[in-house]
Amino acid sequence: MNGSAHSSGQGADHVLTMDELAVVIAHDIPEGSFVNLGIGHPTKVADHLPPERGVVLHTENGMLGMGPRAVGDDIDPDLTNAGKAPVTELPGAAYFHHADSFAMMRGGHLDVCVLGGYQVSALGDLANWHTGDPDDIPAVGGAMDLAIGAKDVYVMMTLFTKAGEPKLVPRCTYPLTGVRCVSRVYTDHATFDIRPDGVHVRETYGVSVDVLRSRVGVPILGWTDPTGHDRG
Repeated sequence: MNGSAHSSGQGADHVLTMDELAVVIAHDIPEGSFVNLGIGHPTKVADHLPPERGVVLHTENGMLGMGPRAVGDDIDPDLTNAGKAPVTELPGAAYFHHADSFAMMRGGHLDVCVLGGYQVSALGDLANWHTGDPDDIPAVGGAMDLAIGAKDVYVMMTLFTKAGEPKLVPRCTYPLTGVRCVSRVYTDHATFDIRPDGVHVRETYGVSVDVLRSRVGVPILGWTDPTGHDRG
């Protein structure tokens, strides 16, 4: 594990890049899990999952057993993830119809999915397919199916917009992808657990909990260490 990107206690001493955040997420995915990685930054997680962890990656375009991204001579234009990025395959990889892939997603067969997000509410609602701006192009993909079908939904996003507005909010103002579906939010400033009693900090990166409380528009009820125990 890259110590500069992940540590216990107060976390890393700098705000994380999306590549560093992908390392954190990869470390937290339980061994042997069946996992779907959403289009965009979440696909970076595939590059940090050692084969010995036994994590099996699923893509909605019909593949089970996806490996890290393909580079150089490993690139096969017919072998891509759902975002059309070239990927590799691991031993035992399987291919199947698009409809079968969505049946796996909707049937509760995925342990974890990692999705991008525009907003996450304190209740775990997710908005990630449209900002509501008439000039934006909506991009639903399989996000709605994953948000409802996966046992755990991790969201990977920056904590603030370019304008400095928090994306962890009391109530989503963008069109919803799923209701009360998010279990954890990974951001460049901190990782949050969404629990029945509210939002708990899991780790921070380059910022104190007090600063987070002053900048994020939702109550942060406590500090939860990686084992799930409250620390105040």
